[in-house]
Amino acid sequence: MEGAQVKLAEILEKCKSENVNLKELKSIKRFLQDNRKSYNRKQKWLKIVIISCLLAYVVNYYFTELQSKRCSFEMPRLLRYAFRPPENCNFCENVDKIARVSDITSQEFARKYAYSATPVIVEDATKNWTALEKFDYWYFRDAYNNAQRKEKILDCQFLPYKTGFRDIFEALDMSEARVEYFNNNSAHNEEQPWYFGWSNCNPETAEEFRRHYGKPYFLPDTSENNAVDWFFIGTAGLGAHMHIDNVRLPSWQAQLSGSKRWLLAPPPECYFKCKSFDGIVNKGDIIVLDTNKWYHQTFVQPGEISLTIGAEYD
Repeated sequence: MEGAQVKLAEILEKCKSENVNLKELKSIKRFLQDNRKSYNRKQKWLKIVIISCLLAYVVNYYFTELQSKRCSFEMPRLLRYAFRPPENCNFCENVDKIARVSDITSQEFARKYAYSATPVIVEDATKNWTALEKFDYWYFRDAYNNAQRKEKILDCQFLPYKTGFRDIFEALDMSEARVEYFNNNSAHNEEQPWYFGWSNCNPETAEEFRRHYGKPYFLPDTSENNAVDWFFIGTAGLGAHMHIDNVRLPSWQAQLSGSKRWLLAPPPECYFKCKSFDGIVNKGDIIVLDTNKWYHQTFVQPGEISLTIGAEYD
């Protein structure tokens, strides 16, 4: 990764030294046409430089301007990973497990965990939330089916993972047999496991949902949740693939039912300095993690349907 960064810096410096920019393309082309002996060689060089400059500009613009905005296109995953800015490995060098705490003050949490990128599970963080008893698949189905402005709900981001669902309404229209997959999970079960997620960007449903949970008690007094919350729900055998997020802020995720195993890995540039490890997040726990630094994968554990809610915080 460091070698790629050095090479990219050299290309950008070459662009600068040669004064290549989009406005000068026509004049450069005319110049090359006047020097036909070296036209082919210079044309190939010019194409490489121009493509490299444009690619560097797009990647830089994506990471600095677009990653927190809803866009009409997404940068391909491999491209995002290849040109992700390298991390300083200090954040993970002495971390070999997910810490577990309870009854922690906001001051202590801020000092040890809030902005250090050290992953932590707070075990008593949801004890006053009614969401643990209220939220399930059928609750969300009724809430969305009864919403007044359903077209606005479709504007929210939806993550089908490997289910093939096209939107939240299709995902919430499964048969009872498939929803209750975990209760019927036998050798003769013909139903398929399922797992999906969505952002709660619609004010109408957000107001209803937020009556049943709030800002985790341990977050610093000065911090605020992101305006958009995320829900993830599904059965055993599925979960999120290994990935890293493109967000600016750390986040929390509360386990409202079921349980998940989280596998955490350092970014490639830190493989020889940091360790990979995992941990189980049980019902009632909240895991706090900088998903922009740690690669992470989740596995829904056997038993209850897993339901989580999360948000970024500053």
